[in-house]
Amino acid sequence: MKNFRIAYLLILSVFMFASVGTKANDEEHGVKEKVHEVVEHIEEAEERFNPVPVIMHHVTDAHEWHLWGEGEHSVTIPLPVILWTDKGLVTFMSSAFHHDDNGHHVVEKNGMRFVKVHEKIYQLNEGETAAKFNEEHLIENGFKQLDFSITKNVAAMLIAAILLLFIFGKMGSYYKNNGPVAPKGIASFLEPVVVFVRDEIALVNIGEKKHAKFLPYLLTVFFFIWIGNLLGLLPGGANLTGNIAVTLTLSVFTMLIVNLNGNKDYWGHIFWMPGAPVPVKFILAPIELVGIFAKPFALMVRLFANITAGHIVILSLISLIFIFKSVAMGAVSVPFALFISVLELLVAFLQAFIFTMLSALFIGMAVQEHH
Repeated sequence: MKNFRIAYLLILSVFMFASVGTKANDEEHGVKEKVHEVVEHIEEAEERFNPVPVIMHHVTDAHEWHLWGEGEHSVTIPLPVILWTDKGLVTFMSSAFHHDDNGHHVVEKNGMRFVKVHEKIYQLNEGETAAKFNEEHLIENGFKQLDFSITKNVAAMLIAAILLLFIFGKMGSYYKNNGPVAPKGIASFLEPVVVFVRDEIALVNIGEKKHAKFLPYLLTVFFFIWIGNLLGLLPGGANLTGNIAVTLTLSVFTMLIVNLNGNKDYWGHIFWMPGAPVPVKFILAPIELVGIFAKPFALMVRLFANITAGHIVILSLISLIFIFKSVAMGAVSVPFALFISVLELLVAFLQAFIFTMLSALFIGMAVQEHH
């Protein structure tokens, strides 16, 4: 917007110099009208709502858990900031950050100054001010410390893990104390889902002989993704499974399990395809080798893209109210956003099912017996 101001001031100067050479009052009046239109255009552009920062703020990670509100009226939960610097470990809460005179998020700790830029924390050199700490400076000097902070996504991951331990702990103790009886309480809800994962995913794709070995992993990844997706639909929830680092880690786990348990037939089909002519084998081997990494890459991108897209669509529909500044637009965007939110409940289960099913399929291809 600053560049727009400079451009319009140049236009204003041209009009003013042009008016000096004219003697007609009507032309001078026309110049003033044009200048007035330019000023109105600047003010309108500055007041126009930009949904991109709001949407990106909600789908990306952060060092605090924002619930609702903006500015001084915002309600946030501070999270621990853990940094490893050249002077050792530095810890403080994210609420310690404050705005300096230039609007930067800065904090002073143990004689060091830190600045937060786009949710990344950098250490300022001695005598350096946040005013001169721009993006080009960051690229030239790089990171000054390692960030092990408990961010919003990490906190959501810990919540999902605690819920998993609690749910399955309660379920396991119920069967341990009561034996094979009709389930009650939380077990009555989860048992059909566990049986579904066992019979329709693990047993079908891996086989009767070896499915039990991989069932704990498949159940864990299914319920972890499902709970993470549901937590992201809560107001102020973290976009856990919409973080590509999380989906990458889950995909790497699947890749390691597949390749570490692959039998000789699996590796033989990759490096020396049976039944194919020798020249063709040299062509197929590199393609199959790339497929080892292409499969987990597809798992990673599919889960990340589908979950993130759902959040963006919902936030975009709500943003239409503020873009058009019309109550009538709310009558259209809110029902559509509600419909997408309900649809996301299905997507939350569906994406957990797809990731688990493809993982079981890849495992089954690696451990299947030779026919």
